[in-house]
Amino acid sequence: MAQAAMKERSRRWRRRLFVGAGVLGLVGLTAAGLVAWLVADIESRLPIPPDPAAVATSTVVLDRNQRLLRPFTIADGRWRLPARQADVDPRFIAMLIGYEDRRFADHHGVDYRALGRAAGQFVAAGGRIVSGGSTLTMQVARLIEEAPTRSASAKLRQILMARTIEHHLDKDAILDLYLMLAPYGGNLEGIRAATLAYFGKEPGRLTVAEAALLVALPQSPEARRPDRFPDAARAARDQVLDRLVATGVVSAEEAQAAKRDRVPTARRFFPMHAAHLADQAVAAAPDAAVHRLTIDRDLQTGLEALARDRVAAVGKRASIAILVADHHTGDVLASVGSAGFLDDARAGHVDMTRAPRSPGSTLKPLIYGLAFEEGLAHPASLIDDRPTGFGGYAPQNFDGDFRGTVTIREALAQSLNIPAVVVLDAVGPARLLARMKRAGITPELPRASATGLAIGLGGVGVSLRDLVGLYAALAAGGEAVPLRSTFGEAQGDGRAAAGSSVLTSSAAWQVADILADVPPPVTGSPDQIAYKTGTSYGYRDAWAIGFDGAHVIGVWIGRPDGTPVSGVSGATTAAPILFEAFGRLGPHRRLLPPAPADVLVANTASLPPPLRRFRHPDAAVVAEDAGPQIAFPQNGVAVDLGIRFGDPEPLAIKVRNGAPPFTFFANGVPLARKPFDRTELWQPDGAGYVTLSVVDASGRSDRVTVFVE
Repeated sequence: MAQAAMKERSRRWRRRLFVGAGVLGLVGLTAAGLVAWLVADIESRLPIPPDPAAVATSTVVLDRNQRLLRPFTIADGRWRLPARQADVDPRFIAMLIGYEDRRFADHHGVDYRALGRAAGQFVAAGGRIVSGGSTLTMQVARLIEEAPTRSASAKLRQILMARTIEHHLDKDAILDLYLMLAPYGGNLEGIRAATLAYFGKEPGRLTVAEAALLVALPQSPEARRPDRFPDAARAARDQVLDRLVATGVVSAEEAQAAKRDRVPTARRFFPMHAAHLADQAVAAAPDAAVHRLTIDRDLQTGLEALARDRVAAVGKRASIAILVADHHTGDVLASVGSAGFLDDARAGHVDMTRAPRSPGSTLKPLIYGLAFEEGLAHPASLIDDRPTGFGGYAPQNFDGDFRGTVTIREALAQSLNIPAVVVLDAVGPARLLARMKRAGITPELPRASATGLAIGLGGVGVSLRDLVGLYAALAAGGEAVPLRSTFGEAQGDGRAAAGSSVLTSSAAWQVADILADVPPPVTGSPDQIAYKTGTSYGYRDAWAIGFDGAHVIGVWIGRPDGTPVSGVSGATTAAPILFEAFGRLGPHRRLLPPAPADVLVANTASLPPPLRRFRHPDAAVVAEDAGPQIAFPQNGVAVDLGIRFGDPEPLAIKVRNGAPPFTFFANGVPLARKPFDRTELWQPDGAGYVTLSVVDASGRSDRVTVFVE
């Protein structure tokens, strides 16, 4: 009986154990099912990871060779420049994987061995993190979601997101996402923004020290910012180097040398080359992520530096603009809109390559070219440089003097005003404007002003870009050369049609031949550069435009607000910069072309009789002026000579028009000592009114009354 009872009890225990195991199994299965359901639910709500090409990145403006000119921040103010593995030094990629995720190529988003190791080290260290278990894919998951991973549920979500990423993207795409999204402190995201901000260069070539710093920063980007916490940055960099030595990625010698390198202690400015053109390109196509300009970055940066260096001698509020174009293709190779884009004192934000200004004498080559084309003149034709009036308009030479009879070659080379106006009157101002428009220029005439002869000496508004286009046509044998600064842009903004004739080829060559003989400035090396200078009325604008066999360059100097700049002129201020700009093109420039077959090359004596002397078709309209005029001081003004301070300056009396010799008077007392000069100095003996007068060789006179003090 006892034996039977024991067997019964054994059966009952086995039955209970079986039921308990079944219950436990059911509970386990239920829990596993719940976990699986929870995981599946989380995964179903996870976002599909973005393709690297779809990540919002900074708009970038590139040069003609795909080099960075200027980036812009994304909408929220962060710098996140596009970058791919092909753009990054391979050594950095190897160091990143070696430090962060050695089994990156093998796992499927989560390295469970690394997670287990990190958990064990955490427990053994008493709750202190010794090493992380996150893979690069898990870090990308965190960067995509921009969410913390401190809690268990957040960590689970990160793990599941990493698995989702690996399901949708290959390893290269995952690395590309890391290279664009990794944080580097402040508003810097991605490897390219970091290398530009901290090292001032692209990530294509990095030192071991630079690469190690960039590996360390994303782990704690704010606490290790080298521009704020350089000691922490250095320590983190050296820790990365030590571990990479231990894993064999970096040699001990390389690590020791890298540790001696300095950590950058400040952020650099992002590139801002061709800033005006970059702004214009982005404004024209705001949705485009990449804008490619025709600019050559090396030339652009060199000329920006040239403008900054030279503007200091001009004045605190003055600026300089430089434009370079290839006159064969119309591509703008450099465009310096101001001497400093961020210089508010010089209104650096204003693009002075496009601002309409008075061109001074720079239109004279086109005036003479029209006369050559019409058969009215030849470079060897004689023309008179004498006092001449056209109704109420009496032009004067820049120096107020007259040269008598000169050749047209000399008149253009010396930039004499009177012969140019005489020739313009013959060819017609309307024709000059029409040819300017063929070259792509939209001239701005004074309001309520008819087309007059003053446009030949600068009485019209044109831009530096306009003048470069005009001179490109002269260099290209008279055919219009539409300029463009962006690939894909309609050349010349639709204003100039390629192939339209600005001048005949023979007339264009004759003009270029004259300009090529103009002596270079004192600081310029002799070279075959055809160039012309100009100075607008009141010394507001100084110009120099020139070309060789391949390039045309224009230089403008002045103040953006249009006020005068004392002492500037095209010949003395702008021309030296023009020749320096040509020097930046390198020593192997193309020469000007030879003369076309139909060009008449002759001296004055061998010209056909009608061409030996320029004759106005209607000579009756060209008359001598009405006599001398005192240009300074003007009648009725007060002139401060410093008399009240006891050491007065002499008063300069300047005369225009009239025929020398001149006799100057102050209150009827003759002053003339240099009868052929147009300026006389008079030293007053006290303050008060004085009557100044002048008499020329023909007995004609002028007088003014002024108050000196």
